[in-house]
Amino acid sequence: QPGEAVTSVQFAKLISSSVDWLVTMDPHLHRWHGLSDIYEIPTKVAHAASAMAACIAREVDKPLLIGPDSESRQWVSEMAGLANADYVVLSKTRHGDRDVEITLQDLGRWSDHTPVIVDDTISTASTMVAATHLVLKQGLPPPVCCAIHAIFAGDAYSALRKAGAARIVTTNTIAHASNCIDISTTLAEAVRSIHP
Repeated sequence: QPGEAVTSVQFAKLISSSVDWLVTMDPHLHRWHGLSDIYEIPTKVAHAASAMAACIAREVDKPLLIGPDSESRQWVSEMAGLANADYVVLSKTRHGDRDVEITLQDLGRWSDHTPVIVDDTISTASTMVAATHLVLKQGLPPPVCCAIHAIFAGDAYSALRKAGAARIVTTNTIAHASNCIDISTTLAEAVRSIHP
């Protein structure tokens, strides 16, 4: 909107003026091709897909990965390939922070699979809650909800549990009780690549 700041640009200017380099894990880059578009310092993006896929393959019987929206198709398909699993992608329309409308195709052919709803961030959990309701409405088992960044604003964690998630699993980018996927090695390798 006119007069509003593009916060990613302002944040990048602030960080670029304060540090020599930046390594981060799976940032939101929906409006940019890469961090170098807005940062003036050397940057590196590390990815959690391999660690998440390994966890899913190891701990979930017959997983069906469910991505939150069309923007997630690329990384959800990569994770599904790594986990040797099928995947589908939701159709999502966001009307506000806590107002999300999603649709999910008929999952009948995967009725004997365990749904694994994956997203990069769980903040308000509105997308995961809505997806969990849709999965259960179709008669599938309670889903495993899996994300990279465990923000869990307000009552998001309890809302997701109440929605019927069988398990909530996140990486340790943000300390939380749901952390069980360790990405420290991946992050360390990214740091070494930019700052040997």
